[in-house]
Formats: sequence, structure tokens, C-alpha cells
Amino acid sequence: MFFGIAGLCGIVGPIISLSFIEIAIIYSPWFNWFKNALSDLGVHEAALIFNSGLIIGGILTTIFAIGLMQIFRKQVLGFIGSFTRGLSSISLCAIGIFPESAGRIHFYVSVGFFSLLVISLFFIGVALVRKSSQRYFGFFSILAGLVAAAAWVIPHEGVAIPEITASVAGSVWAIVLSIKILQGRSINE
Repeated sequence: MFFGIAGLCGIVGPIISLSFIEIAIIYSPWFNWFKNALSDLGVHEAALIFNSGLIIGGILTTIFAIGLMQIFRKQVLGFIGSFTRGLSSISLCAIGIFPESAGRIHFYVSVGFFSLLVISLFFIGVALVRKSSQRYFGFFSILAGLVAAAAWVIPHEGVAIPEITASVAGSVWAIVLSIKILQGRSINE
């Protein structure tokens, strides 16, 4: 039953976060994808929408990560990746709790979120590649991590584009994995 809850949270969490970001952008006509950071939305007229979406989504994806830790409890790389995903989700909550107006801590939790997301995808991907029955999903996991990391290589005046690219890559991965979990398909056999 817990795996079902974790799988549901792995779908709903990213959808809530991305939807609330989109709503905050709609309410912020000044927002520019090429000049702003997504976190700029957390200190203006749409701050409550933006920040609450990150907090709710972060809580739900933390539950998802706890489910992954249970699934990978006997596999070191998968467990490390799942634990790291949990830390990334907690960092997502912290971005909403500590918006840009909170000072330097916002920078640290933002970097933590994006860095830990990429690391978690690589660890889980390698763990799955080592299992012949999950090799393709392992490669998909690594690819999602590469997309999330590569988004930061292309220079931009603002960081909204690499932020949303990394977020969508991690979200798509979580949703696909969650669907597998809800369908009762083992990912750690």
C-alpha cells in the first residue's frame, strides 16, 4: 500500500510544482525566461502561489523518495540515489520556505536541489543499468540526469531556462517511474 502512495506522490508532486510555477508566471507579466530566475517569482505578487507549489511538491516527492528507499533498501547504489532524491526534494521545499528575500540560504538550497537531483538520477540510473531487466530504464534515468546537468552548461543571462529544463527532466523521470510502480512492475528485480 505504501508503494502505491509513494507512486501517486511521484506523479502528483511534480505536477503540482510545475503547475504552480506556470500559474505564478501567468500572474507575473514582468517575468522573462531569458533574464530571470524562477525564484524571482517567489518574492513578487505571485509569491504565495510559487512558494506553496514548491513546498507541497517537495513534500510529496519526499514521500516518493522514501518509497524508492524502501524499494532499493538492499541495493547500495539505488538506495544512495533514492536518499539523494529525498534530500533534493527537501531542498525543493526549502526553496519555497526560504525565497530570495531570505538571503544567501536561498542560493544554497537552490544549488542543493539541482545538484542533488542530477546526482540522484545518475546513482539510480547506474543501479538500474546493472540489472538486466531494467537496463533501458536505467539508461533513461541517466539520460534524464544528463539533460538536467547539460541545461546548466549553456550560458544564459538568467537561469530560468536551465532551471525549468532540469525540473522537467526530473519530473518526467519521476512520473514515468511512478507509473511503473503503480502498475506493480518491479524496478529492483
